[in-house]
Amino acid sequence: MKFIGIDIGSTCAKTVVMNENKEIVLEFVQPTGWSSVDTAEEIRKKLVENDADPAENVCVATGYGRVSVPYADKMITEITCHAMGAVWIFDNKDMTIIDIGGQDTKIICVEQGFVKDFMMNDKCSAGTGRFLEIMANTLSMRPNEMCELAREGSGVTISSMCTVFAESEVISLIGQGEKKENIAFAVVDSIVRKVAAQANRMSEDRPMLCLTGGLCECGYISEALTKELGMEVKTDPQSRYAGAIGAALGAVKKGKKN
Repeated sequence: MKFIGIDIGSTCAKTVVMNENKEIVLEFVQPTGWSSVDTAEEIRKKLVENDADPAENVCVATGYGRVSVPYADKMITEITCHAMGAVWIFDNKDMTIIDIGGQDTKIICVEQGFVKDFMMNDKCSAGTGRFLEIMANTLSMRPNEMCELAREGSGVTISSMCTVFAESEVISLIGQGEKKENIAFAVVDSIVRKVAAQANRMSEDRPMLCLTGGLCECGYISEALTKELGMEVKTDPQSRYAGAIGAALGAVKKGKKN
């Protein structure tokens, strides 16, 4: 028996397959696209090709597109799955998780392996992966490229927290001939300040801080958050799979198909 975790987010869908020993035997990520239903079907086909047919194994879905996975045996909220996944990845039962997703940012406080409290920014794209993507497009760059370029910049700030107005500020800075690295710095700094403020509103008593979500692969983001929060923000190559790993662990816990 294999245990499948599927996390369909707003921009990317992550899939993890575990064996009975809770070891990952397969993982893959793909763009969500415009239809979560189509994405779920593409995932099913890939699972079948890799000897992990959901019809024969236990499958749990999470993320905003979890309702679009008809072959899932169970659905679990993304807050719970991200907490379970982060506990597994970082091997720690007490932590504060900063999850920067495509359309929202979540701060999750975990104690003894369970969610104690959480805060979610889902009303505005500022401080999310989508904000970074829009600004990178304005600079004709990829998000990861912009993050790395931001290391070399300084001295510029973006005052607006609204994505639309912030984009206008970036366009204005380009028109003024501001160096691209300084604009990149301002964009990343804007995200970091917003996320850090959100984390501080949740709790200042943090035994451990970790970063999950797509932006965890941008090394400069975790470094800048570490500096802003005054405490190391840990990340891991598997951090973007935290939700899917949590869903797979949920499948292990379920134990058998419906």
